[in-house]
Amino acid sequence: MVVDTERDGATWFECEDCGLLFDDRSEAEEHERHCDAEGPSYIQ
Repeated sequence: MVVDTERDGATWFECEDCGLLFDDRSEAEEHERHCDAEGPSYIQ
């Protein structure tokens, strides 16, 4: 599930499985469909 979170005065969309943040809800939802829940493979 994608959750809204407030950081630095902006709304971000977070993948609940791995914690990766997106500035666009549709990108976050697309990521979540393919997320392996092991965390991002790169530093944010």
